[in-house]
Amino acid sequence: MTSIDPAVASVLDDRPANDDSDDDNLLESLENDPALDSFREQRIQQLHEELARAKHLRNQEHGHYTEMNDEKALMDIVSAGAMLSVVHFFRSDFHRCGIMDAHLDTLAPLHFDTRFLRINVDNAPFLVTKLKVQVLPCVIAFRQGVSIDRIIGFEGLGYSEETFSTKDLERRLVISGALVREKLMETHSRGKGPGLGEYGTRNEPSRVENSEDDWD
Repeated sequence: MTSIDPAVASVLDDRPANDDSDDDNLLESLENDPALDSFREQRIQQLHEELARAKHLRNQEHGHYTEMNDEKALMDIVSAGAMLSVVHFFRSDFHRCGIMDAHLDTLAPLHFDTRFLRINVDNAPFLVTKLKVQVLPCVIAFRQGVSIDRIIGFEGLGYSEETFSTKDLERRLVISGALVREKLMETHSRGKGPGLGEYGTRNEPSRVENSEDDWD
């Protein structure tokens, strides 16, 4: 993805998520406001291009947190092109999975460059085995079908194993390259949850081997 001018990124990130209704008004205000000389020419052009690209991606289901019921269909999405994707392997009766869902649902409309997907482990026996999903929630980030990050339970997030913010999760995914840039304010919602049930928990650092986490 082409690097975005910080001023253009600031304007884009301040827009309501999934709201294309004010694009023309936004561009008009930038072009006519004498106080915004820094947006002239190249920045205005880049803003035009980014707004069009965002609209195109949202028309292709980007910007939504989508549940998949077929693991083959999920594999097709994750391995398509240069796509970034974040996949949550979950069980609906696991409270901690619900907490992770809430955070991912907040991030999805903000980070339209990345597909946010979820699949019940009962509907993904092949992937659960191949990717060695043993602890829930399990969130795996991919670039072109190759794993670039794995979050097991809540480890590595926030101030404790039981509590973390959406901002903590966003920062983790930005560092791993699953998200393009940070967009949330420093303070955001926090979630707590009980134990992980039959999948248990673990405190040791997760180790992700790409050979195990590729689709091939």
